[in-house]
Amino acid sequence: MVARKRPKGVLELGWACVESGLAGRFEHVPTAELYAESVVKRITLPCGGDHGWTLSALTTPREKPAPWKIVVVTGAPSWAEYWAPVLAELPSDREMVVVDRPGYAGSQPVEYVGDIRVQAEALMPLLSVAPGQRLLLVGQSYGAAITSLMAARRPKGLAGLVLLSGYLGDPGPTARMLVKLGQVLLRFLPVPRDLRNAVLEVAGQPGQLVHMRQALERISVPIHLIHGDLDDFAPIETAEKLVKELRTLRPMRFRRVPGGNHFLNDGPAGDLIAELEACLPRQRPVLATLGDRLGDVADAARYLWADLFRRKPAAA
Repeated sequence: MVARKRPKGVLELGWACVESGLAGRFEHVPTAELYAESVVKRITLPCGGDHGWTLSALTTPREKPAPWKIVVVTGAPSWAEYWAPVLAELPSDREMVVVDRPGYAGSQPVEYVGDIRVQAEALMPLLSVAPGQRLLLVGQSYGAAITSLMAARRPKGLAGLVLLSGYLGDPGPTARMLVKLGQVLLRFLPVPRDLRNAVLEVAGQPGQLVHMRQALERISVPIHLIHGDLDDFAPIETAEKLVKELRTLRPMRFRRVPGGNHFLNDGPAGDLIAELEACLPRQRPVLATLGDRLGDVADAARYLWADLFRRKPAAA
């Protein structure tokens, strides 16, 4: 059996959506055709909240829990299958879960879920960890805002948040063109579900970014922004502006990827794995770790104090 390559580019992806829909499957190229189930496996799990949806995700099977679990929330459209090469090359002492967000691919519902707070609630079960396991949460593109809300809930074991090519409501030229084209097509043609929902999500995101900013201000773990300097979907300047303007409990780390476009997972898998590895905290002596814990407590106290004074003028 000769494995098919996944489509790339706007035209190929658009046709893949149509072709897979007509064939009655949600993956553009079935992952099982490319990887053994012992390497990359499709799983389902119930969503959080009381929505009753089932989520679909790809994961790296491990005989026993790895020390680190990396959870990836993808963009719009949300297709976990495009992370399969990264999953396949992940070291054995790491495990990864990449989800199809609600409203996309193998996940329910069929309808568009526009509220990023609802999406964050629905995706929280992904963050469950084994005893002693630590968690790195990655939000790609549109998923960056959603993972910010998830991280603000302080899930057990969370050690870092990565905003990868974060889409922050300011479209680059390519994204702007695609959204405008999509809005026109939605009026006249039966656009495939994933493309329809992506257009609606991106068009409706800017007014919700206040929730992301408020969440980022509450997060006590390290926050990393990784962004390609040739990103024509989500301009790097917008991400740099966020870092300069937002007051977070810890300084955010900004990593500019020379020559990188919006789809960093589409390049060599080893390069992206190295970027994520750089976001993992290094093993430190016990006293230093204790100092970090005390620092987290101090950060939380500072936030609560500042929040108290923000509320007082509003109450007055």
